[in-house]
Amino acid sequence: MDENEFEGSGRSAFWPLLIVTVATTAWGAFQSYQLVQEQAALKTLAANQETLIQNAVKLRAQLDGIAGDTQRLANAGNANAQTIINELRRRGITINPEAAPPGAEAEAKK
Repeated sequence: MDENEFEGSGRSAFWPLLIVTVATTAWGAFQSYQLVQEQAALKTLAANQETLIQNAVKLRAQLDGIAGDTQRLANAGNANAQTIINELRRRGITINPEAAPPGAEAEAKK
């Protein structure tokens, strides 16, 4: 095909390029919208989990307190507490009654 034949046919590249440009712009806008929606959903999920995390930290602190008190009782000679501590050790759980609770560092920074 000669250049003169193409030019003489009366066809231009305007409409195909316009369609491609509009389609690409629409696709980009749609992807951006989807990303914003996903980000909002993830923020909502994180906010909903915050209460659960705080409750878990409180429960962990309570359990650590109970375990520490049980260790102190075992150290003082309480037979039942010694049995509990020995069973926990047998299962691989060690208790340090002087250790700070896990949430103490975060609360100290506030």
